Amino acid sequence: MNLLAITFVLALALSSMILMVAMRPVGASKQAQQRLVSIRRSVQAQRAETDGVELEQSGRRGYAARVSRLLERYEFAKQMKVLLVHADSSMSVGGVVLACAGAGLGCGVVSVLYFHTVLAAGIALLAGGAAPYLLLRRKSAQRLKAFNKALPGAIELMARALRAGHAIGTSIELIAEQAAEPLAGEFAQVYQQQRVGLQFREALLQMGERVPSRDLHFLVTAILVQKETGGDLTEILDRASHVIRERVRIEGEVRTHSAQGRLTGWILGLLPVIMLALVNIVSPGYSSVLFHDPTGQKLLYAGGALIVVGGLVIRKVVDIQV
Repeated sequence: MNLLAITFVLALALSSMILMVAMRPVGASKQAQQRLVSIRRSVQAQRAETDGVELEQSGRRGYAARVSRLLERYEFAKQMKVLLVHADSSMSVGGVVLACAGAGLGCGVVSVLYFHTVLAAGIALLAGGAAPYLLLRRKSAQRLKAFNKALPGAIELMARALRAGHAIGTSIELIAEQAAEPLAGEFAQVYQQQRVGLQFREALLQMGERVPSRDLHFLVTAILVQKETGGDLTEILDRASHVIRERVRIEGEVRTHSAQGRLTGWILGLLPVIMLALVNIVSPGYSSVLFHDPTGQKLLYAGGALIVVGGLVIRKVVDIQV
């Protein structure tokens, strides 16, 4: 038992060191660095292989930067860079990989110490390794939700500015000054790119690449079509704002009607786990046969797999796209 305790402490210390190295803060301001890098790269010649959404990680040092350089040749590293931009995260690809490795290692060691089975350790390793990535996806989704929530008001502000006689560039500057984050930061970047000489079309398209919002893509398409074909831009903006608000309203109604299904999925998925924990608290050792007997382990794995499959099916049913 002493050897297991020493192994457990060493594994926790190693995983903590990896997480500290991977997630240490940068020296400069994250938002200012991203804007300056994007503006500088906008006025330079674009290389053929550049996708327009990668951020330089200049000034980064240590193991995270080295891992990033080793992984930059692979396709998943490019997808991870896009996700980092969407989430507005200061981490690098190497930092995310090291965080996943440290969390997975820690969960795997804890699982071995408690359950003494290879399969349980593998499941814990995968779950712990996926946790930082899932948190990054959640951060990206929250940022996108905040952006979509503030977008209709920004469109109306742009329309009012155009009616007052301001130019399109001035209306974008007003949005950058008065709108809420993260929308204000994105429009401020568009305004700065125009000031340094980037074409208005390219600035809008780059913002569409940075923010995976269907509403924003709809707005960018409407503005660019008006620039090519002509027409009343204020009327187009009013209609775009109305369409976006109606879509958000309908999406809210759908989520309200499907709330019961989502709650049912959470209850059915968590109830067996909670009941197992409560039974063991009331009667310690009552379910030990599930963890130590081979047949009990197979039943436990089968039950866990069925819970996951049932949760995915319920999620698919209640996930209604508007």
